[in-house]
Amino acid sequence: MNTLQECEIAARFLERADHDSFNAVFGVFCPQVVAFFRRRGVEKDIAEDLAQEVMLTVYRKAGQLRDRKLFRAWLFKVARSVACRYFAQRTRELPTVDVADISDFVPAAKWTPFGPAVEFNDWMKFLDAQERETMTLRFVEQWEYHEIAAAQAIPIGTVQWRVFNSKKKLAAHLIPVRETDRMAA
Repeated sequence: MNTLQECEIAARFLERADHDSFNAVFGVFCPQVVAFFRRRGVEKDIAEDLAQEVMLTVYRKAGQLRDRKLFRAWLFKVARSVACRYFAQRTRELPTVDVADISDFVPAAKWTPFGPAVEFNDWMKFLDAQERETMTLRFVEQWEYHEIAAAQAIPIGTVQWRVFNSKKKLAAHLIPVRETDRMAA
């Protein structure tokens, strides 16, 4: 499809945003948006979901577009914003450890009559005093973030950052042990 036809379809949609005009816009631009995400390394299924999010935003906010000639640029600006949010969210994700599978973790795990409690204290040595206190309140005492913030007289964001940072520090020490390494030990 050429650029002139795309412009006509976009203009028709912007003049009268109804079901038929949006279907035409969706049919033309959605595959382009999916390709936009795929070129940035997003998996196919996720790229399609993100493209649908972009198209929903376009449908809802098309009336806010000032210069109708810039529809395509605006659409891809929305796509870029969605991509930035997606990649930001993905970078904040941390690998988690299931406590039930704890025997598969910790390279120097040693059996003691006290079990995981001793290992927990060993892990806590990797953290500074503030992080240890925050992690203990959050995961041992099971306090909520706002309760920790109030008790320590700090903003809730600081509490969340300490928990995030602590998990990140500990994740490096909780790498799964290879079966052969465990057998050798």
